[in-house]
Amino acid sequence: MKQPREQVMAAAMAAIADRGLAELTIAGLGREVGMSSGHILYYFGSKDELLLQTLEWSEEQLGIERRSALSKPVPARERIDAFVDLYLPDRPRDPRWVLWAEVWNRSQPGEDALRRQLELELVWHRDLVALVAEGISRGELRAVDPERFAVRARALLDGFGTHLVVGLPGTDRAEILGHVKEFLDDALL
Repeated sequence: MKQPREQVMAAAMAAIADRGLAELTIAGLGREVGMSSGHILYYFGSKDELLLQTLEWSEEQLGIERRSALSKPVPARERIDAFVDLYLPDRPRDPRWVLWAEVWNRSQPGEDALRRQLELELVWHRDLVALVAEGISRGELRAVDPERFAVRARALLDGFGTHLVVGLPGTDRAEILGHVKEFLDDALL
């Protein structure tokens, strides 16, 4: 059985997926999980903190999948494809990406929230750097600066991911994956 905090975060993610973030209210969330608004605020303190903790929880869940995919005994290039698959949104209005966008939008420079977001992003960055470095050391990938490559690759993924999550016409996941694959092959093989 889920703990009350996890129950609230799971309900927040479901609400974001079903109705979008604009419709997410503390009172509505409380009704969904059978808690008062005050009880939810007891756990989280504010809607901003609820969103940030939900993002951290979501990334923790996704991190389990990422670590599993990256530890498979397959060539580095295949694991990079798995990394990309997990990184990009699944569809327009992907709740994880909508949540990321809202948390970015609400953060102010110098806030603890910004530091916590950076920590979440750096996990992805370090994993990609390590994966590229491993592929280079095994002779599977062309020699590139893993750090610079990861910065550029993540910027590309963030750009395409933003287009996909907002549902820009003419962008679908399969097309985006094709563009990313072409970039990765050109850069690494």
